[in-house]
Amino acid sequence: MNHPRADKTKIVFALVLAAYAVYAGAFIFRTSFVVDGVRHYCLFDDAMISMRYARNLAEGHGPVWNAAEDGVEGYTNPLWVAYMALLHLVPVHPSKVSLLVQITGAICLLGNLFFVRKIAQFLAGGSNWVWLAAVVLTAFYLPLNNWALQGMEVGVATLLVSAAVWMAMKCLAHDRFSTWLYLLLALGVLVRMDLLVPGAIICGVLTLADRKHRHRHWLAGLTALGTALAIQTVFRLVYYGDLLPNTYYLKMTGYPVLLRICRGVLVLTDFIWNMNWMLFLLPLVLLVLRRDKYVALLLAVFGGQLAYSAYVGGDAWEWWGGANRYVAVAMPLFFVLLCSAVNTIAERLAQVGRSPQKQNTSSFFKRPYFVTCFVVLCLISFNTLKGSGSLRQWALADTTMHVSDHQEMVRRSLVLREISHPEAKVALIWAGIIPYFTDRQMIDLSGKNDRHVARLEMHGPPPGTDRFRYFHPGHLKWDYGHSIGELRPDVVLQVAYPPGEAEAYLDGEYREVTLAGCRYYLREQSPQIRWDRVDELAE
Repeated sequence: MNHPRADKTKIVFALVLAAYAVYAGAFIFRTSFVVDGVRHYCLFDDAMISMRYARNLAEGHGPVWNAAEDGVEGYTNPLWVAYMALLHLVPVHPSKVSLLVQITGAICLLGNLFFVRKIAQFLAGGSNWVWLAAVVLTAFYLPLNNWALQGMEVGVATLLVSAAVWMAMKCLAHDRFSTWLYLLLALGVLVRMDLLVPGAIICGVLTLADRKHRHRHWLAGLTALGTALAIQTVFRLVYYGDLLPNTYYLKMTGYPVLLRICRGVLVLTDFIWNMNWMLFLLPLVLLVLRRDKYVALLLAVFGGQLAYSAYVGGDAWEWWGGANRYVAVAMPLFFVLLCSAVNTIAERLAQVGRSPQKQNTSSFFKRPYFVTCFVVLCLISFNTLKGSGSLRQWALADTTMHVSDHQEMVRRSLVLREISHPEAKVALIWAGIIPYFTDRQMIDLSGKNDRHVARLEMHGPPPGTDRFRYFHPGHLKWDYGHSIGELRPDVVLQVAYPPGEAEAYLDGEYREVTLAGCRYYLREQSPQIRWDRVDELAE
C-alpha cells in the first residue's frame, strides 16, 4: 500500500512535468513563423548547419555540407547529426523536420527533470521542497530551454550529464562499480566531443573517492572515453583527412591563447554577476558545512564546465546573457546545490539555541510560503540575464534569440531559389538556415565549413577596441580573396565584416541588386542566375 504522502509527491511532480510540457510546446511554437503562407519550424543557425550535414547523409551524399564535395567536419556532434539524419527519413515537409528535433529536445529536458529530482532528493535527505525547487528552477531556466528547444544538442547533453552524475552518486552510496556509467559517458563524448570534460571529472572523482574500485574506475574511464575519442578520430582521418574537427581549427587556432582565456574569464564573470553573485556562491557554503563526496562531485562537474567555458574563450552569443552552451548542461546541478545549500543553512540556523529533540523542525524548506518566495525570486534573478527584456522572452511575450532573423533567412533562401539555378554557388556567413532551405552549393565566408579559412590567423581588434574582450569564437577569420576571388560564387550574401575588404572583389564583376529588402551581389556573366526573375523582383 502506497503512503499518502508519497502519492501526493508523485502528483506534484507530474503537475510540474505537465506544466513544463505545456511551456515547452508554447516555446517551440513561438520559434516558428509563416513565410509565403507556410509555417516553418527552424532551429538555431548553428543547429541548421548540422541539419544540412544530416540531410545530405540521409540522401546518400555522406556527412558533408555540400553534396558531391569531399567536405570538412563542420560539426562537433556526430551522434546528434546521425539522429538528425534519421529524422530526415520521416516523410514530412522540410519546413517541419526541425519540429521533430525540437520535440526531441523537449523530451530530453523532461527526462532530465527525473534525474534532477533524484539527485536533489538524495542530496537533501528526501526533502520534498528541495527537489521541487530544484526541478522548477531547472525546468523554467530560459538559456537551457533556448539552446535545447532551438535544436542544439544541449538538451541530450544535459540529460546525459545529469544521468551520469546520478549513477555516480549511486555507485558511491552503495559501494559498487557500474559499467553502464562508463558506457553512458562514452555515449556523451560521441554526442559532443567536449563532453569529455564532465566524463573525465566524474571518472576522476570516483577514482579518488571509491578506494575499493579505484583501479576499475580509472581503467574503465580511460577505456570508455578513449575509445569514444578514437572512433571519432579514426573516422575523421579516413573520411575528412583531418585530425580534429574543422571548427576546432576555426575557433582555437590563430589567436593568442592568453587573450582568448582572458575573454572567457571576463564573460564568465559577467555571467556570475548578472545572475546574482551571492546566490552563485551559496553552493560553496554547502561544501564547507557538509564536506561530503556527493557535494564535491556536483561542484566538480559544474566547476569543470565553468573552467572549460573560460578556456575556450566563452561562446559567440555572450551578449545575450545567461548560461552559454557549455555551462547550460551543468546548470541543473547548480540549482540542486543552491536549493540544498539554502536548506542546510536554514537548518543550521534553526539549531542554534535549540535542544537536540527540537532540531530541524524549522527548516526553511518545510515552510511553503518561504520556499515559494525563494523560487520566484530565483526565477526572476536567473532569467533576467542582461536586462529585464529577457523576462518577456522567458514569459513568451516576446520571441527568443534570433527568431526574427531566422524568418528573414528563410525568406532569403526562397528568393535565392527563385533567382538562381540549382548549380549556382552562393557565398554567405549564416551557414545553416539559408543553405538548408536553398539547396545550392555554398561557400562559407566565415570558415566553419571551409578548410582554408579555418586555418588562417584570426583578425585582430581594430584600434580603440578592448582587446581583452574582442575574441569572438568562430567569427574572426575570413579571406575574400579566396572565397570570392578564387571560388567565384554566382551570388554573394551577408558581407558583414569591415567594409572595403570585399568590395575589391565585387566591384566590376558583380551587380548589386535589392530583392525583398535585401542586398544581393550577382556575378554579371554567370549563366546560373535567372536574370528574368531578378528583373521582376528587383526594387
